[in-house]
Amino acid sequence: MRAGERYWINDPELIETRDITRDLAAEYNQLPRSAREQQRTVLQRLFAAIGDDVHFEKQINIDYGINTTIGSHVFINFNFTLLDCAPVTIGDHVFIGPNVQVYTAHHPLDRASRDQHIGWAEPITIGSHVWIGGNCVIMPGVSIGDGAVIGAGSVVTRDIPANTLAFGHPCRVQKSITQTDTP
Repeated sequence: MRAGERYWINDPELIETRDITRDLAAEYNQLPRSAREQQRTVLQRLFAAIGDDVHFEKQINIDYGINTTIGSHVFINFNFTLLDCAPVTIGDHVFIGPNVQVYTAHHPLDRASRDQHIGWAEPITIGSHVWIGGNCVIMPGVSIGDGAVIGAGSVVTRDIPANTLAFGHPCRVQKSITQTDTP
């Protein structure tokens, strides 16, 4: 599954892993905001690696967790969805807006394969110092370069270079970001 090979979505081991992950996500979602140490413990159990000063607003919806590494100083806003069937890497100093969805999973176009619940996945990389606006969808196989800004409502279907502003449906680079862009 992680290597981009086709896999059976209903494989019993995958179902068991998803069940464990979703139970952990449900546990996180039920914790009070003041239970910071408990939140951190659940996040450490949920993800392959997680840096310092990482905050998720609730709700979180996660497929596997074990395929995802998150850097330090990361803020992920409300209603985050992560389908991490392949590796997902989130760098340091990343801000992710509300209702963002990150999908590594592909599904076949042909009905026969779809009916057999066959899928495959491609990794996603979100660099450091990235800001992803609300209601964005990050599609399989995408890399977002360091310092990039993705405008709200974008559907990111291809790589976004470092230090660029990109937005749209599909997302396209609009301009390079320079020091003069900061007030």
